[in-house]
Amino acid sequence: MDSQSGGEAPALDGFPLKHSNTLTNRQRGNEVSALPATLDRNSFPMFLSLPALSIHQLAAQGELVQLKEHLKKGENLVNKPDERGFTPLIWAAAFGEIETVRHLLEWGADPHALAKERESALALASMGGYTDIVTLLLDRDVDINTYDWNGGTPLLYAVRGNHVKCVEALLAGGADLTEEADSGYTPMDLAVALGHKKVQQVIESHILKLFRNKRRKK
Repeated sequence: MDSQSGGEAPALDGFPLKHSNTLTNRQRGNEVSALPATLDRNSFPMFLSLPALSIHQLAAQGELVQLKEHLKKGENLVNKPDERGFTPLIWAAAFGEIETVRHLLEWGADPHALAKERESALALASMGGYTDIVTLLLDRDVDINTYDWNGGTPLLYAVRGNHVKCVEALLAGGADLTEEADSGYTPMDLAVALGHKKVQQVIESHILKLFRNKRRKK
């Protein structure tokens, strides 16, 4: 869990929106979460020299040259899911590999794909705070309010991670502030409970803007 969330209220101890231990949070200035051993670069420095990496590992590592060659070996590999249902695009988005995400989209990767528990590239990029990837995916008209197995939406994950810029991008893209996780928390509820002041200010400013626009239309 991010160090920024360390002061959250005890009532949130059981809150289901937790960072998956299969993904990294290696974004600017944030703590690195636990990774599966096969993808942990720090613990396994020889990992990158191993032969025959899968397309999913190559996407997660941002190995574009090898990935491109691998994808030439068969049809539909660009959208091939792994055992969790994660496509190469989902892995690249989760690891913050912006250039890999951009190239995969150009090569025909489906930005709307959902994994077995409804994880999406947008939600995992939002969880990691990768605003550039979030913006890229929103430009592809992905479902901004898509929810996963526990009701988590991209906005809820961005709020939980205290990713202010990501929250701004999602709100500007039309993310629904009334969506609740299965625990009953809305994005504002979660921001208040976790003490994320800047995120609260962003949400409050957005609500005020919506209110003003509504009044102008009357």
